[in-house]
Amino acid sequence: MSDVVVRPDGEPALPLETARPLETALRSQRARGGKCLVPYLTGGLFTGADGDWTDVLGSVAAAGADAVEVGIPFSDPVMDGPVIQEASELALADGANPPGVLDALASCDAGVPLAVMTYVNLVHRFGYERFAAELRRSGVAAAILPDVPLEESGPWCDAADAAGVETVMLAAPTASEERLGRIVVRSRGFVYAVGLMGVTGERDALASSAKVIAGRLKALTDLPVLVGVGISTPEQAVEVCEVADGVVVGSALVRRVLETRSQDAAAELVASFRAAIDRG
Repeated sequence: MSDVVVRPDGEPALPLETARPLETALRSQRARGGKCLVPYLTGGLFTGADGDWTDVLGSVAAAGADAVEVGIPFSDPVMDGPVIQEASELALADGANPPGVLDALASCDAGVPLAVMTYVNLVHRFGYERFAAELRRSGVAAAILPDVPLEESGPWCDAADAAGVETVMLAAPTASEERLGRIVVRSRGFVYAVGLMGVTGERDALASSAKVIAGRLKALTDLPVLVGVGISTPEQAVEVCEVADGVVVGSALVRRVLETRSQDAAAELVASFRAAIDRG
């Protein structure tokens, strides 16, 4: 892959690390022979007396994350299971909203690239160009909009590209090879391989579809391929990383925050995933 990216406005090319910091970070981890770890946190979720949610983010990043995905709470999160739904409801009840989450990220020096995950109704109401510009202003590298089908992603992707925001596309295990090929061409940062059909949440065992979809995508693209949805334990992360370039860990971490309200407990969980996938 080229080490520069041409700007959509026709200006001189930008270095990859400037134009796509998330992709650069994950590629660098892979080039070192490592696997990528991207924890998910719900923006605006309380943590208790030992700090606010951005302190959790900083602790998680320092515990070994290669990037962090931050969910902007939404009232109808169609992809999220009960744990993240509960976290979103609590955050919304505490007054979390998109401007507040983005303002907090703008003042948070996590030390790793940040991606936001939210739903297209919220982004549409904000305005695609405005939302993409706000992400850029806040220092956010990438966005994940799980309910935007590939066929309808053009307007958002154009706005994101123009603002220098990487759009991470999701790839479902039921997709055809032809569709997967179009998804990986459109994706930026990494390709989010959905490990199983259904909502996010913890599972007792790794779904067989997780390694299958990772392998199918790896055959189609050189972009980092990370598996999310259903990655519940360090052991499951190790198993899927036999094929994938890394994992996204959401519900297990959010549950830990809900149960403990402790940034240290959250960091300990992330560190356990980091140690496991580093050992292989």
